[in-house]
Amino acid sequence: MVTPNNIWDLLKYGEHLTLECKKATNKIPDSLWETYSAFANTVGGTILLGIEEKTKENDFKKRFIISNIENPQARLKEFWDTINNSSKVNLNILRNSDVEICVIDEKNIIRIEVPQADYTQRPIYINNNPISGTYKRNNEGDYHCKESEIRAMYRDSSDDGNDGGLLEGYTMDDIDPETLKAYRNLFTTLNQDHVWNTVDDKSFLLNLGGYTVDRRTKAEGLTTAGLLMFGRGLSIRERFANIRMDFIDQTGISGDMRWSDRLTYDGMWENNLCNFIWTVVPKLTREIKRPFKLEGMIRIDDTPVHKAIRESMINMLIHSDYMISGVLKVIKNDNGFIFSNPGSLKLPIRRIYEGGNSKARNPRIQTMLRMIGYGDNAGSGFPTILDAWRREKWRQPNLYEDTELQQVDLKLYTIALMPKEATLFLTNLLGENTYKTLPSEEQIILGTAFLEHFVSNQRLQQILELHPTDIGKTLNELVEKNMLISNFKGRWTTYTINEDYKSNERQVLSLKSDKSELKNETDKKIYDFICENGFITTKQVVANTEIATKQGARTALKRLITSGLVLKMGAGQDVRYVLSENNGATKGATKGATKGATKGATKESTIGSTVESTKGSTIGSTKGATDII
Repeated sequence: MVTPNNIWDLLKYGEHLTLECKKATNKIPDSLWETYSAFANTVGGTILLGIEEKTKENDFKKRFIISNIENPQARLKEFWDTINNSSKVNLNILRNSDVEICVIDEKNIIRIEVPQADYTQRPIYINNNPISGTYKRNNEGDYHCKESEIRAMYRDSSDDGNDGGLLEGYTMDDIDPETLKAYRNLFTTLNQDHVWNTVDDKSFLLNLGGYTVDRRTKAEGLTTAGLLMFGRGLSIRERFANIRMDFIDQTGISGDMRWSDRLTYDGMWENNLCNFIWTVVPKLTREIKRPFKLEGMIRIDDTPVHKAIRESMINMLIHSDYMISGVLKVIKNDNGFIFSNPGSLKLPIRRIYEGGNSKARNPRIQTMLRMIGYGDNAGSGFPTILDAWRREKWRQPNLYEDTELQQVDLKLYTIALMPKEATLFLTNLLGENTYKTLPSEEQIILGTAFLEHFVSNQRLQQILELHPTDIGKTLNELVEKNMLISNFKGRWTTYTINEDYKSNERQVLSLKSDKSELKNETDKKIYDFICENGFITTKQVVANTEIATKQGARTALKRLITSGLVLKMGAGQDVRYVLSENNGATKGATKGATKGATKGATKESTIGSTVESTKGSTIGSTKGATDII
C-alpha cells in the first residue's frame, strides 16, 4: 500500500527519468497517453495524477504542488475506459494493481505504475497511428520516435531476428574465401564428426544460416548473417555503409598520443565480423596472465577473465542493430574495456543481469559463433562476465543504454570497488576522520563519482543492493553535506564530487610546516597550492609558478614525490598530484611513489586491479583515475 511518505520520498529522491507528475484536477489529461507510450517503450515509470511540477524550482517542496483530484472514482473509470479503447491506445499492458487512488495531505491523487513493455509488444502507440503516436523517454521528457526507431521496434518484436533476410544480388562471390576457410577449419576441429564437414561451401552456409533460398520465387543469395560474418570488406561496406568496426588501444599513452594501437577500415584487412573477432580478442587479452593448468594431459590456458572478455565481444556482435547507423567500437584503456554497439536493449537491464534469458537480435550470427566455441544460447553470457569480475573484486560492470543515440555500452572496469587512489583522494579532500566516519555506501558513492567522473541513481543501482529511493536519499544527504554537487537536468540528475569541499580537519598549518626542508621557492609554491586546494596538475603548476612548460612542471613535481611529500594519481589527462597519506602529515611514502599512487598493486596484477586486488587478480596495475567514461 502506497503511503504519503512513499509519495514524498518518490518526489524528493525518485529518478525523474521514470517519474511524471500531471495536474489532472477534473479530467484525465491528454498528455498522459503520450507518457504512457513513452514509459512503456523505454524502461517504465510512475505517473502521479494530481501533482503539478514547477520544473524551475530546485527545492522539491516548492517544485511539487499537490492538487486535489475531484471525484477520483470517476477519473479511474475514465482512465480504464480509455486505455482499453484500441482506437486510443493500441495495447493495455497494465494490471488492476498498477493503478490506485492515494491520499496525501488530505488530497486525492492517482498513482499509475507503467511497466516496460516486452519487446514482443513494442511499439506501444496512441491514436491508432504508430508513426505519429509512438513515444519514448529521454532526459527532456516524452518525444516522438523517429520512423527508424519505430521500424527497429517492429524488427525486434520478432524472435526470428534481424539477420536472416535474403540480400538480393549478394552471392558466393561476395564471400571472402580465406575467412570461410579459417572458420571451417575451426568448425571441423570442434565438430570432427559433423555431417556438414563434407559439403561444399555454399551448402555449408545454407545449413549454417548464411545463405538462403526463397521457395516461392526461387531467388537465392547470402543472408545478412552470412555477409557480415564471412563477406569481403568491400561487399559489406556497399551493403552496410551505415556500420563501422573500430578498435582503439589507449593503454600506456602519453603526451598528445590518442592511441597506441588501432584497427579500423584501412584496406589492410577484410573487415567482416569473423576477422574483427579474431584480430581484436587477442589484443584485448594479451596482457592477461595464463596460469599453468592441466586437464588430464592437456594444458588449459583459459581463465574466467579471458572468457568474460570474449563473451563481451560476442554479446556486442549478436545484439547489434546492423540496420541503423553506428559503430561497433571496442576500447581498451589502462582501467578496463568498453564495448559499444548501435541499437537498444531488447530486455530490461535487470533481467540481463539476472541471466537465463537470451534474446539475440541476430540469432544466426549467434549460432555461427557458438558452433566454433564462442558463447551459447542459454543466456549465461552476462552472468559469466559478472562472475569473473566479482572473483577479481573489480567494480561492477556498467551496462548502459542511450536511447537518444540508439547505442548500448558495456564498460568493464579492471579496478577495485574502492581502489587506493580513490581512498587517498577522498581522505585528502574530506579529512581522514570525516571520511572514516562515512557509512560504507557513502564512501562507495563518492569513490564512484571520483573514478567515473559522475554518478547517477541508475548506475548506483548496479553497484549497491539498495532501492532507487534509498539511493536517492543517500545522494541527497551527500549533497546536503556539500560533498556532492547535484547537476539537475530536468528529468535526469547526475552528481559530481565537490572538489571545493572545505574540511575543518585539513591541518593546513601543520602541512605547511612540512615544507620547511624545501629550499626551492617554486617547490614551496607548489606545496602550498596543494595544501589549499587538495591537488595540483601540471597545467596549474605552469599557471601559478614561474615554470613555463609542462615538462618543467613534471620535473618539479618529481622532486616533491622523491621527498615523500607528494603522490602522483591518475593516468593520461587525469593525472593529478596530491599530498601523501594523511594529508601529507605523514612523510613515510617511499621513493616508489614516483611511479604513481596505485603502483602498489601486487605483482600478480596485470592491467587494472589496485592495492585491494587479491593475488588471484589477472589484469595488471591500474595507472590512475579511470578514463573509461
